[in-house]
Amino acid sequence: MPLSYDPCQRTFPCSRSVQFARRGMVCTSQPLAAQAGLDVLRQGGNAIDAAVAAAACMTVLEPVSNSLGSDCFAIVFSGGQLYGLNGSGPSPAALSLCSLLQAGYRKMPQKGWLPVMVPGAPQAWAQLQQRFGCLPLSRLLEPAAAYAEEGFPVSPVISRLWERAVQSALKSPPENSPGFQEWLRVFAPQGRAPRAGEIWSSPAHAATLRELGETGCESLYRGRLAEEIDRFSRRTGGTLRADDLKDFSAEWVSPIHADYRGYTVWELPPNGHGLTALMALQILEGFSLSEREDVETVHRQIEAMKLALTDGMRYIADPRFMKARVEELLSPAYIARRRALIGSRALLPQAGDPFCGGTIYLCTADREGNMVSLIQSSYLDFGAHLVVPGTGIALNNRGCNFSLNPQMENCAGPGKRSYHTIIPGFLTKDGQPLGPFGVMGAFMQPQGHLQLISNLIDFQMNPQEALDAPRWQWTQGREIMLEPGFPQAVARQLSERGHLITTAADSLSFGRGQLIVRGENGVLAGATEPRTDGTVACW
Repeated sequence: MPLSYDPCQRTFPCSRSVQFARRGMVCTSQPLAAQAGLDVLRQGGNAIDAAVAAAACMTVLEPVSNSLGSDCFAIVFSGGQLYGLNGSGPSPAALSLCSLLQAGYRKMPQKGWLPVMVPGAPQAWAQLQQRFGCLPLSRLLEPAAAYAEEGFPVSPVISRLWERAVQSALKSPPENSPGFQEWLRVFAPQGRAPRAGEIWSSPAHAATLRELGETGCESLYRGRLAEEIDRFSRRTGGTLRADDLKDFSAEWVSPIHADYRGYTVWELPPNGHGLTALMALQILEGFSLSEREDVETVHRQIEAMKLALTDGMRYIADPRFMKARVEELLSPAYIARRRALIGSRALLPQAGDPFCGGTIYLCTADREGNMVSLIQSSYLDFGAHLVVPGTGIALNNRGCNFSLNPQMENCAGPGKRSYHTIIPGFLTKDGQPLGPFGVMGAFMQPQGHLQLISNLIDFQMNPQEALDAPRWQWTQGREIMLEPGFPQAVARQLSERGHLITTAADSLSFGRGQLIVRGENGVLAGATEPRTDGTVACW
């Protein structure tokens, strides 16, 4: 077995069992989406078809996290090769830094029209299906359309996220946003979020999904839906136009990688921050780690991640505007300099100088060897809190990650992709695929990747244990938030080293990941974590 672990071990409270199968597997954070993907596999589709079907379902089943207005990134293993797809849209051509500053903004707003970017997910689905799929796109989007039209019972964790988002929106609605009322009508039809087990539906969302299926998603970029978005934007003070949509295309990219103790970890290149996970792993590889719950192990993991994320937030941007190259940030000399900063005390991290010297995640696999790591997001809960009337299209707010500092590469401007937090991952060994992995949750994502990979490789946990293990999360400066269940003895020792420790009230902000590993004889091992309502659907 390429990864060494005990499949029967269950170390943590509420742990699930690893799931095994041979013919196919779909792991998502909502059971109905996993089952829809598995149905596609049973009906002759492949892992790519299953991923698209599940992703479309998730826009209905977990709308607080993603939508038809989302971005989407994917890593695909097919025919012995890895492929990357960047489905993040750019800012509107009319977005102006000067106008933002003149209007008095000192940072990008989180809601309303200003942070809205071109939706990339539907175009990404179409490209995945066109390049790799076996079944027509209309067939892949139909399960999602059926759930939207007929309604479905909302699952427990998603209902909590939904209620939290609605309450927050009602307390602080978007400024100058006439479109907010449409958002409330769609997602809080009774003045509140649907409770767990209650039925929610969106007939307009269903009609849009079917229109996307029939047109290969062209309608949203060069057809009727594009016209509806343009009309809504003009009427309510937005800058997004039909020309912005018409000019967009998802981009095929080459995944980037780093070796970690004999394994190879793959991420997508900027504008996403998968690079920070690779940097942190490279820094950590220079240390010998003992027990997982040893304070020295946790301290070094935290410090490596702080340094990598600080660099990422300084240098990662739309790659056309980046001054630091991926090769420079991952160079052995630069990694060694960053590693040398780690001592026994908590650092107050600062960006180095490499020039010297809200999201859903899902993964799929089939018996032919295809595997997909896919993530999509409208960003902070429900994105911009804008829904295009009559379409069910909730728009993203990814532009709120832009800087308003004109000296920064990630500065707001026309036609630019912003710094992006959603990152699919993939693991190989000796050139052979092991499988897709991901941990959703904004700036928690690379931190979740590091902890998951370390659990698998350093501590030989089985896939389910590796997801179940209690996590830490760096928030800023020396501030570390610990998940409930994290060992308190280690927490006290971290405090003694200068970390400012708090324990979270719940696990909602610590990521909700999925993982598939292909082992000997093609046996698939799948895991989904207890922080979500997820399911491993297998055949």
